[in-house]
Amino acid sequence: MTFQQKLDSAILKNNSLLCINLDPDEKTSDLFEFNKKIIDETHGLVCCYKPNSAFYEAQGAPGIEALKRTIDYIHRVTSGLPVILDAKRGDIGNTNRGYVRYAFEYLNADGIVVNPYMGGEALSLFFDQKEKGIVVMCRTSNPGAGELQNLISDGKPLFQHVAEKVATAWNKNGNLMVVVGATYPEELQKVREIVGDMTILVPGIGAQGGDLEKTLKVGLNSKKAGLIIAVGRSIIYSENVKKETEKLRNQINLLKS
Repeated sequence: MTFQQKLDSAILKNNSLLCINLDPDEKTSDLFEFNKKIIDETHGLVCCYKPNSAFYEAQGAPGIEALKRTIDYIHRVTSGLPVILDAKRGDIGNTNRGYVRYAFEYLNADGIVVNPYMGGEALSLFFDQKEKGIVVMCRTSNPGAGELQNLISDGKPLFQHVAEKVATAWNKNGNLMVVVGATYPEELQKVREIVGDMTILVPGIGAQGGDLEKTLKVGLNSKKAGLIIAVGRSIIYSENVKKETEKLRNQINLLKS
């Protein structure tokens, strides 16, 4: 199955557009056990998981091992929930070959977040992974995102050029998606207009203060779908992970109906 097929199946099965970011901080001593508890509580309520590689790389070899064990565990116990590796990779082609092997052969992730700054030619090794989901950073959720992403070129901001490239020239295998932060609903609306029904990964709800109702209003596609709402700290460090996950899943479904 392709990434999109796995995602569509998970959305339908769990009636969910919610993704949990498995991003344990430096105080967490046993990364795998921390993740395992979250996965056990939530795998019937979400459409995918997204671990950020940095939190695991920071602990060296044991951290990388915990990341691999986490992804293997998700594949083993969830009957097909996809895993997006949030690694924001993007380098010259030869270097990207190593990133592709690491993400898809070693870790066995189903998708990866990539950085488009070096252009489509450099990212072609990712794009060629037809069965995988390649999520291209477009308009990110951080406060300083506009410093470069809003620079005007040929009469429009850079993030719009990225969205256009993803939607047309780069998406020859139909496996691309984009990242747009919930903290910028006007930009999200513009990207939706550009990419059509393509899936958009949306961080920024929860701890970053993104507005869920506005996000759904401008971000859903013509099928009332097409979003992955990615949430981390507000769920994984809550007192009752399952309850908070179910609450947010149901809130999303209510608002999008």
